Amino acid sequence: MDGQTYLSQISGEVRPEKKNVSNIFKSKFFIVGAIGVVGLILIMILGMFVGGGTSIEDQAVTLKVRLDNTAEMISEYQPSIKSSELRSVSASFGGIVANTSKELGDYLTEAYGYKEGSEKANIKEDEDLHKDGLNEELFKAKITGVLDRIYAHKMAYEISLIVSIENKLANATNSETLKNLLTTSDKSLRVIYDKFDNYSEAK
Repeated sequence: MDGQTYLSQISGEVRPEKKNVSNIFKSKFFIVGAIGVVGLILIMILGMFVGGGTSIEDQAVTLKVRLDNTAEMISEYQPSIKSSELRSVSASFGGIVANTSKELGDYLTEAYGYKEGSEKANIKEDEDLHKDGLNEELFKAKITGVLDRIYAHKMAYEISLIVSIENKLANATNSETLKNLLTTSDKSLRVIYDKFDNYSEAK
């Protein structure tokens, strides 16, 4: 055996055998790990859909702040409404909002030790931004003489948002007390929504 042949033989023996990459994907450990990762992702996605990524307490506090801010807007603009019919509908809406806010506040206090003004900063900021936007649109409508029409439209929209928050919270909670107060509010708000939505200045 000459030197070149000998060197070639040795080099072939020490050269590491190339592993087939496809074998890695077929290994038991890889498959189990992949299933675990996919399962974790699915659980996270499901949790986001069911709870919206927000605790029941935070959702309830958000609803209360929304109700209180809406009540503030009703008090601010209801006296400027020209239509007696629309003022009456607005007063009914204000009563529902105030009653739901009180019952929700009582529930939050008993269940979580909630205190007025103790809301998380991000909840307060988000809801105040929403209120400021509504206030700006209603103020413009007031000074341009079209408050009645815009008010009816905006209040119908606010009701749809409140109902959406209530439904999401009702589906997330196991508390019968909370479910009952949300269901009562929902039924009342849907009646008022139709009155706002069907309002016409031509009547």
